[in-house]
This record gives sequence, structure tokens and C-alpha cells, in this order.
Amino acid sequence: MARYTGPTCKLSRREQSDLGLKRRGDFRSITDKCRFEKLPGQKAVSHRPRVTVYGRLLREKQKLRRTYGVMEKQFRRHFKEASRRQGSTGINLLQILESRLDNVVYRMGFGCTRAESRQLVSHNAVLVNGRRVNIPSYEVQPGDAIEIREKSRSQERITDSLDVTERVGFPPWVDVDVTNFRGIYKNMPERSELPDEIDETLVIGYYSK
Repeated sequence: MARYTGPTCKLSRREQSDLGLKRRGDFRSITDKCRFEKLPGQKAVSHRPRVTVYGRLLREKQKLRRTYGVMEKQFRRHFKEASRRQGSTGINLLQILESRLDNVVYRMGFGCTRAESRQLVSHNAVLVNGRRVNIPSYEVQPGDAIEIREKSRSQERITDSLDVTERVGFPPWVDVDVTNFRGIYKNMPERSELPDEIDETLVIGYYSK
């Protein structure tokens, strides 16, 4: 399974945005942790080069892809599936990304980052409707029950992540029973429930060129 293994701050600096790649619970500003304005060992950059129209489209696509930790080939497949479905392609794409099993595990607080949630899935620690699923890109359907396997529940990273997420708050489209390490994916999120940082119309524009 192809995945990015490099420094996460490098990605956040490149996109000038918090991509959610750092652990939850570290309440320092992402700009403090990743130093957007200068690279390690360099002086602050006083100005940035002019961004072309294509550059804006590319950056928005990269920001969305990196936020969800999806490689280019798989991201393109998600886009093709979104364009095939009825309704807005942009919203369809966001809902497909949110329905990925690794992302649902992250939203339910079992993993502190999407990368850690992807690892939990790959290491057979997650059950979907009582059945073991180890494919991070598996598309969770509304009403599906996600839970951590009995022998994996003692992992400190899972309990710590659940504790932090419970304090931060769960998104409205999941219902989580923290005590039993179990959650229900109630429905696909509405666009208004998702962050405004991503402009999915620019992603559509990138693939339409």
C-alpha cells in the first residue's frame, strides 16, 4: 500500500494550511509547530511568487489529497467515482473521502491522526459490522457499526486518542460509545458540516482542464 512517509510539517508548510496531520491534543498553533513563514535554518521569506490560475487549482487539489492522506492514483479514482454519481461532484468527492474507513476511524477518535487510523485498520484492529476489515479505503455505509477488536482495546494510543476526541467533540454524523470502543456512522456529512478551508470547486476545475 503506497503512502507518504516523509515529514508532515513539510506538507503543511507547502499548503500553508493545517492539514490535520499532527496529533490531536497538542493545542499549540499549527503555525508554531510547523513554522509556515520560514523553513528550518532559513530566514523568513518576505514575499511569495505570483500564483497562476493553474497553480491555485493544483494547490487546492494537493491540499485536499494530503489532508485525507490519499495518493494521487487513488484520489483520481475517487474523483471519477464522484463524477459518476448523481449530484454535485465536489460534494460527492468530499463524502467519498469522509466515508473511507481510515477517516471514519479517525472521526470516531480511535486514532489521533488519519495516518494512525490507517495503521489501525491495516493491522486488523478494526471491525465493521462485526467483520474484520483491513482495507483503509473501504467505503463505510450509513448505519455501519465500527468497533475496535477486543484484544486491541488495551492499546494506550487508542484510549488516549478517545479521551482527547471526547473532550474536543465528535462530529454530528457519528455516534460513539467510548466505553465499548464502538461507533455508528449515522449518515454522510452535509457540506455545511465540513470545514470551509477546502474549495472543492477548484479541485473540479483542476481535473476539468
